[in-house]
Amino acid sequence: MEESMLNPDDLPSLKIETIDEANVKSPLEDVLFIDDSEKVTFYSHYDRLKKFIDRGKEPPLFERAGPRRNICFEPSKLNCGVVTCGGLCPGLNDVIRAITLTLVWDYGVRNVYGFRYGYKGLTNDPYREPLVLTPELVEDIHLRGGDILSSSRGPQDIDEMIDTLVKMNIRLLFVIGGDGTLRGASEMVAVIKSRKLKISVIGIPKTIDNDICGVERTFGFSTAVEAATAALNVAHEEAKGAWDGVGLVKLMGRDSGFIAAYATLANSDVNYCFIPEIPLVLDGEEGFLKSLEKRLARKHHALIVVAEGVGQSLEGQNDMSGNVSREDIGLLLKTRITEYFKSINKPLVMKYIDPSYTIRGCAANSFDSAFCLMLGQNAVHAGMAGKTNMIVGFWNRYFTNVPISFAIKERKKVGLQGDLWQTVIQTTGQAKKKPVRPF
Repeated sequence: MEESMLNPDDLPSLKIETIDEANVKSPLEDVLFIDDSEKVTFYSHYDRLKKFIDRGKEPPLFERAGPRRNICFEPSKLNCGVVTCGGLCPGLNDVIRAITLTLVWDYGVRNVYGFRYGYKGLTNDPYREPLVLTPELVEDIHLRGGDILSSSRGPQDIDEMIDTLVKMNIRLLFVIGGDGTLRGASEMVAVIKSRKLKISVIGIPKTIDNDICGVERTFGFSTAVEAATAALNVAHEEAKGAWDGVGLVKLMGRDSGFIAAYATLANSDVNYCFIPEIPLVLDGEEGFLKSLEKRLARKHHALIVVAEGVGQSLEGQNDMSGNVSREDIGLLLKTRITEYFKSINKPLVMKYIDPSYTIRGCAANSFDSAFCLMLGQNAVHAGMAGKTNMIVGFWNRYFTNVPISFAIKERKKVGLQGDLWQTVIQTTGQAKKKPVRPF
């Protein structure tokens, strides 16, 4: 879901919750403090803003992220926790490092604990005891991929997790994860409030697919596109290296096709890009298979990109994170292409590449590393100011404080009338006609 697709009358409140008064002077010096009154407009298009102006209403505004002059906690008495959930993503170690160093070096917090293997680490029966995160421990973790804390999927007992926070006297918890993880964080906040506890929960959105609502980009996405582009380059050479050669690359993107779309533009040799937002039509005169047949008759090679969520029914079993378990569209597409050309007695050379897990576990590139540093710092600033039930986002060139309720409202999608997809269509030259029959 892009900005233009959001109904102005369907937006939840963008007000940020706090756990208590911020009446402690910040220890930060020589920084530009941000006031809560500083806002970032959600809508950037004038026609959308004008609708609010004409009705005498204030347009939806995000609170700007950044350090506050007054904070909620006495840093020397504060215990903090960090937990990572879901799958691996480039930049996880960078965010953990940024949070740790900002808490310890900038604010003077003495105790920072890293809960291991996701929310399981907050239960009474964790796989491993928490790590004590120190500057020495996190010094060089940003130079490698993976996750120093390890991760896991699936919910855990909320009261049990909060009991762990109380037992360890943790007043500020940083949760790094996708929409399922953030839903869990919001549920934790609800129970924390019902138990009249003053514990802040701050989220940092982690999704390699870049599909969090109200967030312009998420960490790891830039690295994923860069690594995916390298796979496309190889697949293109393989396709050109054979008569009637076809390179087929499956990329990440369960529900949103941002990686596939941007990697297609970065490579610009892609002939077909398929994303979950559009039904995949295989058969008939208007279908992909017939189009591929014509393409090979003209050029004798083709490069195809397919996002993992393409051509899938919304029915089926869910995994431990609540996501729909789906068949491998890459293998299905490879089989259908091979069978079709065999049926018309036109042999081809198929090269199938799935770089997904080599991308998820790699180290962040320079752009993502810098982005992770700023995300981690702004998450700490928000938490120290006593804010809760929110994530740190990025919107219209500013870091923002975003309510979790807004972030999990629905998935961000590639807008089919937007610049991104229209450029993909123009670059690939693939058919613009309306699908006849979904696969």
